[in-house]
Amino acid sequence: MTDTPPDRLSSNPRSPFFDEEKLSRGIGIRFKERERHDVEEYCISEGWIRVALGKKVDRKGNPLTLKYSGPVEAWFERPAEGAEETPEA
Repeated sequence: MTDTPPDRLSSNPRSPFFDEEKLSRGIGIRFKERERHDVEEYCISEGWIRVALGKKVDRKGNPLTLKYSGPVEAWFERPAEGAEETPEA
């Protein structure tokens, strides 16, 4: 069984793709062969990420984002709780 992150995930609590449990494990994102730490939302199958535009917000208080297209790779930075890493024999 592989421990892979979801195809689409958002850090905005108002999004239907928000998942606190998965975000708490930490998500690593590689976009166009470069690791990114400022990603607000991503979709692996569609090949895009959303990145906040500085500290600018819209009239509802949500951060303004830019959508970039390209190859996206995601992974969990920490294993799931209760999952023990077993060395291969």
